[in-house]
Amino acid sequence: MNFKKVSIAVIFLTASSTAFYAQDTRQDTIKKEKKIEGVVIQGSSNKKTETAVLGEQKKAIIQKQAVSAEEISRKGISNVEQGLTKVTGITTVEGRGLFVRGLEERYNYLLINGLGSPSNNPFQKIIALKQFPTDVVGKLNIYKTFNSNLYGDFAGATFDIETLTIDKSFSKIEFSVGVNTLSTFRDNFKVSEGAEGFEGYLGLNSRNRRLPSQVRNFRPNTYAFSKDESLNSFKDSWNVDNIKSLPNTSIGFTTVQKVKAGETGNIGILFSLNQGSKYSYREGDNNQFRDNGQIIELSNSLWKKSYVHELESSVLLGAAYKNKGTNINLNAIYLQNSANIIEDFTGYKNFSVQDIRFFRTNQQDISRFLNLQLTASQKIGERHLFKVGGSYVLNNYSQPDRKIFELSDPEDHSHAAFSYGANNLIRQYLDVDGKFYGSAFGEYSVLLGNKGERKDYPMQLSVGYNGFSDIRKNSYRFIFGEPKGINNPVFINIDQLQSTLDNSIQNDKLYYKEGSNPNAYLSNIYQFVNAGYANFDYKPNDSWDILIGGRAENDMRIIRYSDGQKSRNITSNKTYILPSISIKKALDNKNNLRLSLSKTITRPILIETMPIEYINPDNSSVRGNEFIQNSENYNIDLKWEYFPTSKEMFAVNLFAKRIDKAIERSISPSGNASGLVTTFYNSKKANLAGVELEGILSLGRISDALDKFTFGVNATFMYSDVTRGNEQLNTERPGIVGFNDDNLHKRGLQGAAPYTINGDLKYEYKNSKNLSSTLSLVYNVSGSKVYAVGGSGTDNYYERPFHQLDFVYQNQIDKNWNVKFRIQNILNSKYRVELGDNNYYPVKTNDNYALNSYFNGVNFNFTVGYTF
Repeated sequence: MNFKKVSIAVIFLTASSTAFYAQDTRQDTIKKEKKIEGVVIQGSSNKKTETAVLGEQKKAIIQKQAVSAEEISRKGISNVEQGLTKVTGITTVEGRGLFVRGLEERYNYLLINGLGSPSNNPFQKIIALKQFPTDVVGKLNIYKTFNSNLYGDFAGATFDIETLTIDKSFSKIEFSVGVNTLSTFRDNFKVSEGAEGFEGYLGLNSRNRRLPSQVRNFRPNTYAFSKDESLNSFKDSWNVDNIKSLPNTSIGFTTVQKVKAGETGNIGILFSLNQGSKYSYREGDNNQFRDNGQIIELSNSLWKKSYVHELESSVLLGAAYKNKGTNINLNAIYLQNSANIIEDFTGYKNFSVQDIRFFRTNQQDISRFLNLQLTASQKIGERHLFKVGGSYVLNNYSQPDRKIFELSDPEDHSHAAFSYGANNLIRQYLDVDGKFYGSAFGEYSVLLGNKGERKDYPMQLSVGYNGFSDIRKNSYRFIFGEPKGINNPVFINIDQLQSTLDNSIQNDKLYYKEGSNPNAYLSNIYQFVNAGYANFDYKPNDSWDILIGGRAENDMRIIRYSDGQKSRNITSNKTYILPSISIKKALDNKNNLRLSLSKTITRPILIETMPIEYINPDNSSVRGNEFIQNSENYNIDLKWEYFPTSKEMFAVNLFAKRIDKAIERSISPSGNASGLVTTFYNSKKANLAGVELEGILSLGRISDALDKFTFGVNATFMYSDVTRGNEQLNTERPGIVGFNDDNLHKRGLQGAAPYTINGDLKYEYKNSKNLSSTLSLVYNVSGSKVYAVGGSGTDNYYERPFHQLDFVYQNQIDKNWNVKFRIQNILNSKYRVELGDNNYYPVKTNDNYALNSYFNGVNFNFTVGYTF
C-alpha cells in the first residue's frame, strides 16, 4: 500500500467542522432590559461572558459546556488544563491529563478550532494542555454527548479549543512570579550541567544530547566507540550542578490588530508569545510489591528525590478575514516543552534487603509541536453554509541521552566506590518522530422548510467528512559503559562524574559500546481515519429539538516492527457505524429535558500500542501491546436543566455506558521475574452508571447582604463493573490450588473514580469606575480509583483522593492595569498510589502500602498585566 498517497488523500478530501446545533442559530446573547419612562433600552452582552456561555449551553441541542474568557480571567486560570477542571465531572490527575466522569485521558479527544490534533507525548492521549496559554483562548468547548460530526473517538469528552476571536484591537503584556514551599530557594537543587544557560532556557541543549553521529543513521551493530570517540562523541556531561532554585516565572505578550478591508470587511492579526520557567522538587516512596513464595512483600523499597526544571514556550500567529457571510482564518501554533530531570533513588531492589543502592537518572524530556491551520466558511443566502479546513502538524517527542548510573549507597557522596560493567552506566535514546500528521474537514449545511412566524427554520441538514493521517517512526536505543582491561573500582563524586569517566577512558579502563537490539530498536505506526457523516436537526415547534446523526468511520492502524526474530506487520482495518440521537424538550423558558443515545469508539494512547519495553532503573518497565483493540462504547444520557435566572442554573444528568473491550492498565511481574512491568489489556466489557449534579447559585437569594456572592458546585457519582478478558484472567489469577476465576474479586474499571467534586465560591464587587474585583475559593477532589490492575496474587493499585483548594484574587485597577494573586494547593495533601488491602496472598510490608507518595507543596503566584 502506498501510505504517502493515502496520507495526501486524507488532507485534500473535504471534512467536517464541529457544528453547533441550537434552538436559536443566530446565537443571540443574553439581553438586559431597563425601562426608563416607557422606553426599552436593549444591549447585547459580550459573547465571552459567563452569562452568554450559560445562555449558549441552555439553547444547544447536544450537551455542550464551555468555559468563557471571563471565567478564565476571574478564576486566575493561566492555561487550558486549569480551565477545563472547572467543568462538571472533570479533574486533572498528577501529570496524567484530564479525567472526565472518572474516565482516564484515553477516553478523551482534542480539537483545535474544529480540527483534529495529535498528542505531543506518547504517554498521553492529547497535548499537555497546561502548555496552551489562555491569553489566546476565546472559549473552551466541552462536548460530553456525542454528535456524528465529532470524531468517533469519544467516551469521556471531546475538547475544542477556540482561539481568540478578533473583535477589537488591543495589546497586552503580562508577567508572573511564583514560589513553592517545597521547591523555591532550595539549596543544592540539582540540574543537568548546561541546563541553566541560554541554550537551556530555549530548550536548545537537546542538540548536545543527540545520538552520536557514528551510530545515528545506522542500524545497531554493537558498535564499539574508540578512545577518541568515547571522549568526544558525547557532547552532554554526566555532571549535575547544585544551584539555589529560583522563583517560577512567566512572561507573555499578546497583540490583536483589526483593520477595515473595504466597506464591509475586516482583517485581523493576532500574535502571542509566552515563555515560562518552573522548578519542582518532590521526594517520597517509590516501591514495588511482588509475590515471594505466595507472600506479598516489598521487592523494592526506595526513597526517590526528583528535581525538575521545566521550560515552556508557545507562539501563536493568527490572521482572519471577515466580510458578511465569508470567514477565513489562518493559525500557526507552536508549543515546546523541555523538562530537565534529575532523579535520585536510595534503597534496595529485587528483595535484596541488605544491598542498599544509590542510582540516578539524568534526562531531558523535550517535545516540539507546530500546528498550521486554515479554516473557512461561506454563507450563501439565508439557507446555505459551507465550511472547510485543514491542518498540517510537525510533531516530535524525545528523551535524548537519558543517563543512568548505579552503585552501592556510599557514606560519602563525594568519594564513592564505583565499578564499571553490570549495566551500571547506561545511556538511553528514545525518539518518537511524527513523520506526518494532517487533519481536514468539510461540511455543507442547508436550512429547510419555512420560518412562518418562527425565528428559525424548522429543519437543518448537514453532510460532511473529517479525517486525519498520523505516521510515527519510533526509535529506542542503548549505549553502555563497558570496562576495559582490569576492572578495578574507581572513586567518584556523584555530582561531578565526568572527569573520572574521562580519565578512565584515557587510561583504557572504560569505553562506550552500543547495546541496542538491531532487530527490535525500530517501529513504525500508521493511523488513518476517514469518516463521512450526516446530521438532521428537526424543530417541530419552539419547545422540541431533535437531532439525528449517523457516522461511518474507517479506522486503519498498521504497526510494523521486529520482535527480535522476525518482522511483523500488525494491521487493523475496520469501519464503524456510529449512530447518534439527541432530543431536547424545553418544558418552559427555564426548564430543559434532554435525552442522548450514541455509539462511539476509543482508540488507545500511543504508548499502549508501541511494541517496545520502556525500561526504568528501578526494575520497572512499560510495555506496549501491539495487539490492543479499540473499545466500542454505547452511551445514554438523560438530563434535566433548570435556569432560574440568566446567571444561575441547576442540572441533574443520569448517564450509563457499556464499553466493550475497555482498555486497562495492568501491573504484573516482568517476564524475567525481576521487577514489574506495566502493560495494557482489553477487558471483555465494562458497565458504568452515574449521576452528575451541577448548580450555580447567587447567594443574594438568601440575603441581600450576600448579593455579591455566587456559589457553584458540580459533582459526579459513578458505579463501574468489569468483566475481565482472557489476558487479564491469566495475569490476575493467583497460583492457589483449587482457585477458579469465579473467586476473583469484583472490581471497577481501571481509572474510573466513584466520585468527583468541584466547587467554587466567588465574591465580586465593582468600584466607582465600574471596574470589577473578584475573590474565589476553588475546590477539587476525586475518589479513590484503580490506578492499575494488580496481578499474581496482589490487589489492585489505587490512586487515593487528593484534595486541592485554591484561592484566586483579581483586581482590575484601571482600564490598563490588572493584578492577580493565586494560592494553589492550600491543603497540601499527599499524592498517594497504594496497594489495596484485598490481596489474595498474605502481606508482609511493615504496613507500607505506598507504590508512590509525595507532597507537591503550596504555590503562591502573583501576576501583573498591562493592556494598551
